[in-house]
Amino acid sequence: MSDPLVYLDYNATTPVAREVADAMWPYLTEWFGNPSSATPQGVRARRGVDIARQQVAALIGADPDEIIFTSGGTESNNLAIRGTAALTATKSILTSAIEHPATQAPVAHLRAEHGWAAHAVPVDGDARISADDLPSRPLGLGTVILAHNEVGTIQPIAELAAAVHTAGGVMHTDAAQAVGKVPVDVGTLGVDLLSIAGHKLYAPKGVGALYIRRGTALAPVLRGAGQENGIRPGTENVASIVGLGAAAELAADMLGSELTRQSELRERLWTQLANQIASLVRVSPRDDSLPNTLMVAVPNRIGAEILEAVQDVAASTGSACHAGVHTPSEALIAMGLSADVALGALRLSLGRATTDADIMTAAAAIAAAAH
Repeated sequence: MSDPLVYLDYNATTPVAREVADAMWPYLTEWFGNPSSATPQGVRARRGVDIARQQVAALIGADPDEIIFTSGGTESNNLAIRGTAALTATKSILTSAIEHPATQAPVAHLRAEHGWAAHAVPVDGDARISADDLPSRPLGLGTVILAHNEVGTIQPIAELAAAVHTAGGVMHTDAAQAVGKVPVDVGTLGVDLLSIAGHKLYAPKGVGALYIRRGTALAPVLRGAGQENGIRPGTENVASIVGLGAAAELAADMLGSELTRQSELRERLWTQLANQIASLVRVSPRDDSLPNTLMVAVPNRIGAEILEAVQDVAASTGSACHAGVHTPSEALIAMGLSADVALGALRLSLGRATTDADIMTAAAAIAAAAH
C-alpha cells in the first residue's frame, strides 16, 4: 500500500522527529542499562531519564520533580482521575460533554464501581465550556480537556480550575493535543494535574507524562516497586522517555514559528475548501483554537465516504462506523450540530511537514470528492 501524497492526520499521531530518533538511539544500544541499577550502563540510563524530566518540565513551566513518566495519555488520565478518587472523600466529579474516551472511561468507572456523581457540563456551538455554567456543589475532582482532539477548541482551563478549587476539588486537564502546539504553562492554568502523550508531540507511541503539582495527593493505580516516586512503578522505558524529552525541547524551540505558520496554512485550507464547496460548514472556531486543526462538514454527506474517494489525502472523520452504520461524533452533537451535518465532518490536522503545496493538493482532492 502506497502512502497518500498528503498527510493531514497529525492529531491522530505524529511521526517521530529525526532529532528525537537520534537522541533515542544510544539508549537502545550501548546505554541500555536499567536506571535503577548502579552499573555504569544504569547510571547513564538514569541520567538520560533525569535530563528528559527537566526537558518536559521546562516545556510546561513545571519543576522536574513534578513530572511522572507513563505509557501515554490514557495511562496519565487514568492515573490522574483514579489516583485522585482513591484519596478523596467527596465523590463528585466535574467534566464536560466532549471529553476524550481516555477521560470518559475512567469517569464512567468511578460512577459505576465507586458511586461517584459525574456532572458533564454542556458546551456551546464552539465546543467551549463557560465557567458560569458550573454547578455550585462540593467537588472532589474536575477533569476537562485543554484542547479538543476533533474540533481544536481550547478551553478556559484557568477559570475552570479556579471554580473547581473553590468547590474543594483537584483540577486535572488532558493536554495531549495542546502541548507542543500552543503555549502551556501549569502555573497560568492553575491545574494540579496535566496529561501529556508523546506521540502527539513527535515522540514515540507508548510514552507520556503526568504533571503532578507539588503537594497534590495521588494514589498509584499500578502496584509494584518504587519507580517514579512510587506513583508509577515499573522499569522505565528509557529510550522513549529520552525521546519525549528531546521532543519537548524541540517543541519549545519551534513553538512560536510553527504556531504562526500552521495557523496561516489552516486558514488557507479553509479558504480553498470554502471556495470550492458552497455548502461547507466550518466547525472549528477561528479563535482560541489549535493552530493546526480544521474540522469542516459537508451537510448531507458521509465524511468517511468522502475520504474513501480521496486518493491523495490521509485524514479523519467526525463519525464512527459499526457494522456499516455511521454514527456522528458525540462532541459534534453536544455542540448542537444536526446529525446530517455532523456525519459529514472531516478533521484536517496539519503538522510540521505540511506545505502550501499540500494545502492546495488536499483542497482540490477533497472538493472533487465532495461534489
